[in-house]
Amino acid sequence: MSSEAPNGKGIRVLLAKPTHDVHDRGVRLVARRLRDYGFEVIFTNFLLAQEAVATAVEEDVDVIGVSVSAGGQIPIFEDLFAGLKDKNMEDVMVIGGGVIPPDDEVTLKGMGVQAIFGPGTSAEEARDVILQSVDNWRGDGE
Repeated sequence: MSSEAPNGKGIRVLLAKPTHDVHDRGVRLVARRLRDYGFEVIFTNFLLAQEAVATAVEEDVDVIGVSVSAGGQIPIFEDLFAGLKDKNMEDVMVIGGGVIPPDDEVTLKGMGVQAIFGPGTSAEEARDVILQSVDNWRGDGE
């Protein structure tokens, strides 16, 4: 696997967290490590999920990763998916991370979240899952 998207450009990942969530050390570490692996990473805070969608549109991302550690993840992801649908960006892969209860993980995956990374997930594991998921998401998987 390489960090090149099937269309030849580097995989662009938007990592975002709600502004009310002050726990950002983990997502910032993930951003740095993904950059080290060759991903193009954009990091942002958002008040409303629509702001993350607007950034995704502007930056033409392949993946949106939302980090949530302070709760409220279900409505955040509902709003994110609604915004992506409104902008005809349903081809953007969505992943999640942070402290998310197991029951909410099931709900989020049912909504379309492709992967969820909790505390202790290694950067290598996140990289591999993103690469494999992008291949599968785009129909290029093995």
